Amino acid sequence: MIFVLARIEVAPGTRSQFLEEFHRLMPAVHAEAGCIEYGPAIDVETGMAKQSKLGDDVVMIVEKWESLSHLEAHLVAPHMTPYRERVKDIVRSTQLTVLSPA
Repeated sequence: MIFVLARIEVAPGTRSQFLEEFHRLMPAVHAEAGCIEYGPAIDVETGMAKQSKLGDDVVMIVEKWESLSHLEAHLVAPHMTPYRERVKDIVRSTQLTVLSPA
């Protein structure tokens, strides 16, 4: 199994627009071979002193894939190109962290 944390920074004030596009994409990704989990997450107010917040302009995508090859196939899946085109003007940066269970 492979875990992916994708940190997406968007232009100020565009998080809702990004999430709308992302939610449009999710059914196609969920139908991909090897997809176990794929969804966006944002900060929650906890009051915990040790909490590190992402901020209003960041979305964390939490993913689980059966294997690295499934993740690699996802990255070039046909529905990803139109999605990337729709969000290209609002996404400022993307950082991937790919992990395996320890």
